[in-house]
Amino acid sequence: MIPRIYIPGDSGALALGAEKVAKAVRAELAERGIEAKIVRNGSRGAYFLEPMVEVATANGRVAYGPVKASDVKSLFDSGFLTGGHHKRWLGAPDKIPFLAKQTRLTFARCGINDPLSLDAYKSLGGLKGLQNAVAMSPADIVKHVTESGLRGRGGAGFPTGIKWKTVLDTTGDRKYIVCNADEGDSATFADRMIMEGDPFVLIEGMAIAGIATGATKGFVYIRSEYPHAVAVMNKAVEVARKAGVLGVNVLGSPNAFDMEIRVGAGAYVCGEETSLLNSLEGKRGVVRAKPPLPAIQGLFGKPTVINNVISLASVPVIMDKGAAFYKDFGMGRSRGTIPIQIAGNVKHGGLFETAFGLTLGEIVDDIGGGTATGRPVKAVQVGGPLGAYFPRALFDTPFDYEEFAKRDGLIGHAGITVFDDTADMLKQARFAMEFCAIESCGKCTPCRIGSTRGVETIDRLAAGIEPEKNLALVTDLCNTMKFGSLCALGGFTPYPVMSSITHFPEDFKPAPARVAAE
Repeated sequence: MIPRIYIPGDSGALALGAEKVAKAVRAELAERGIEAKIVRNGSRGAYFLEPMVEVATANGRVAYGPVKASDVKSLFDSGFLTGGHHKRWLGAPDKIPFLAKQTRLTFARCGINDPLSLDAYKSLGGLKGLQNAVAMSPADIVKHVTESGLRGRGGAGFPTGIKWKTVLDTTGDRKYIVCNADEGDSATFADRMIMEGDPFVLIEGMAIAGIATGATKGFVYIRSEYPHAVAVMNKAVEVARKAGVLGVNVLGSPNAFDMEIRVGAGAYVCGEETSLLNSLEGKRGVVRAKPPLPAIQGLFGKPTVINNVISLASVPVIMDKGAAFYKDFGMGRSRGTIPIQIAGNVKHGGLFETAFGLTLGEIVDDIGGGTATGRPVKAVQVGGPLGAYFPRALFDTPFDYEEFAKRDGLIGHAGITVFDDTADMLKQARFAMEFCAIESCGKCTPCRIGSTRGVETIDRLAAGIEPEKNLALVTDLCNTMKFGSLCALGGFTPYPVMSSITHFPEDFKPAPARVAAE
């Protein structure tokens, strides 16, 4: 049997040297005259172990990592093709603690198979959900998704089934499915991992959404900073089309659905659904006033489902295993699993898929392993650059949409950024305002002007100029932005600013007092 060596082609692994490792492995195979097949799989998401090389042995797959190109010769000398021990030896991948503790539904195949092999996808349970869907009525598919409790994983947490039903019930000569893959939040990479490591699950989810709502055309809007994801998705769509997964007769059924990939121009605000629609239509990416809702008048004025990558990629398992199966995971109104992305100053950074309900402390301390520097954790920002900063006093908060909302936080796209005790929270609050000012589409005054005035006011605070007056002014600006902005960019910027002020007041004292306190 020809040995199979798995070396990730995922962007994260590539950034850590995976291509150099692959080149070294090829050279070593050639020098030793060994015939082997190299599979460029996706990443399993344990980025602190990347590049993680795996080899298929008679006793199952064995992992090694993090592997450097300089390790390759000694790996061969140690007999790694048969699972031999080496300083980089990790054992069976699914027994590595970071991976073993997960509940993988959406990411069940990610990092295991060749992303562009449809046969490999099917051998691991792929297309079962779509096969079930083509035999059902649109209303029954929508009912399944609604009963599963799936909510938008892009940040808003809106029930997916309700959005689909609105599009199904709306009359239109053309309907669309739009996948929002403009993943721009800090500490988020789940969408990219799916597109690069398991693209067919997204294609399957979009096809199911199309059949469920009567849409015959889909678009995946990917941020320009994801060239590898764009390339993999384009190839995967071609493969799916040739295999009859997409086209005029999806899996041989009377249902028609096709899709194409579009690349954004790099605007953070295009992660907001109406800005994204404008961009797709070739217009400037600015927010649209609502109503009308995109589900009624969306892309080109037609009824449109807009879902995030993870929302759509979660649908196949629901249609395969059933709504009750999926709903059995989670807590409260947060059902199923959530891919938590752990980044920042953290020891074990990566993607951790689990059922809703773990506390923030369990995620940061037990799974993330605390800070990479070994210093105490000072703050954790959940939900990207618009998320609130939580101090250790709030680490008992369960990872759940409503529980975070109760404490003036939001889950967003489930990205977590960890900061140690050297972080200056006044600077973090300023960054939030500056980020909003730079990324604002400029359409509404509270966002455009409020964020600019916010930067100026926080600068005065940092200089110790009229601290009480300027703290009150920042609070007033945040209140105006929160309730007066057209979209979440301006509306959510107050979360990081006010949480910094509320939980870390010592960082907002006048400069002399801060120095004295230190």
